[in-house]
Amino acid sequence: MKPGVRALGVAESYDGTTSTLAGVVARASRVVDGFIFGTCTVGGTDVTDSIIDLAERLDREDVRYVLVSGIALAWYNVLDMHRVRDAIDRPVISVTFEESDGLRNSLEAEFSGDELDRRRDIYRGQPARRELAVNDQTVFVRCVGADEREAHDVVRAFTPEGGRPEPLRVARMAARAADEWQAGEI
Repeated sequence: MKPGVRALGVAESYDGTTSTLAGVVARASRVVDGFIFGTCTVGGTDVTDSIIDLAERLDREDVRYVLVSGIALAWYNVLDMHRVRDAIDRPVISVTFEESDGLRNSLEAEFSGDELDRRRDIYRGQPARRELAVNDQTVFVRCVGADEREAHDVVRAFTPEGGRPEPLRVARMAARAADEWQAGEI
């Protein structure tokens, strides 16, 4: 992958009822050249719209990929990768870092009725996770808008060491710092 290819990484941090989303634009060469922040509701259903909003406000034609840390952010606020892909016309890659049997049982334990049905429908519509070895780590990848090989190449290209792609690593740190700043801890 060429070193100038850019990805928007989105990660979150939450404490309370609102989750801070941080978007970081990074090049495959690991140069960071953009930040954007937003929010979504903890336990809500607005993360998809919030990520679309981040990408639209960022308004960067040079961003080729969107990487998201997870599929269920902010306590089961389930991401609809297809809607994000359709809205911003970029491949969307979800990366998770822990082995899991999926969200079905957790969703059923936490929600019922329409709240459960809505989350379950979104979750069922997402592509399956595929295990990927990156450096000395194992991550799990879902992708919409690119084939599995391209998604794996992107994750590897943006991961200089360990298993966390650089746009997601920096976005996670930025989201946490923004949360601390909002709370007056910095």
